[in-house]
Amino acid sequence: MREIVLDTETTGFDPFTGDRIVEIGALELEGHVPTGVQFHEYINPERGMPDEAFQVHGLGDDFLRDKPKFAQVGQSFLDFIQDSTLIIHNAAFDMKFLNAELKKMGLPEIPMNRALDTLPMARKKFPGSPASLDALCRRFGITNFERNLHGALLDSEILAEVYLELIGGRQPDFGLATSSSSKGGGNGGEWKPQPRPNLLPSRLSEVEAETHKAYVAKELGDAALWLKS
Repeated sequence: MREIVLDTETTGFDPFTGDRIVEIGALELEGHVPTGVQFHEYINPERGMPDEAFQVHGLGDDFLRDKPKFAQVGQSFLDFIQDSTLIIHNAAFDMKFLNAELKKMGLPEIPMNRALDTLPMARKKFPGSPASLDALCRRFGITNFERNLHGALLDSEILAEVYLELIGGRQPDFGLATSSSSKGGGNGGEWKPQPRPNLLPSRLSEVEAETHKAYVAKELGDAALWLKS
């Protein structure tokens, strides 16, 4: 199962009043395991950066001036995410910005049901507790949240760790599942138990085995399960 953990940085809060995306960071999970495959772009917003947004992510006009515009990276972003589920913290925010940018390009918007929002997941799991990304990092002992500035790729990496904790631990399948590209994956990547090539030696001594045999014969007789093949 392929999933994409995603975060964006923007010039503000509302794409419908002129705010734009300035960074997209996304990473791939396969079977809940990070593959190392990433998508990361800084984006020229074609407008000035408000100081309050700059204080959050540190991406200023001088840095972004020579970066590609969203119209130059939008299709490659869609090619990267394909039809995978998008793991996003406070998904409504990022999705409205992504779809506003895609609409400007005349590209298909991403249905909201493609997004799995970790914010309500956290609120359901820990009712009444803070559910920000930083608060969840403190709860789960994830240390790299202690950053001075937000960044889309770094926050995606942090969110991936938080997401795996929310669904039951950083190895939710206990390592039994393997990808379809693993060696011996002729069964579609599903782990199957295999018989031991050699039986383990008995831990009973001969005296203990004879004592048990005598007890079974005396107390259970021919009805003993041990005597049935």
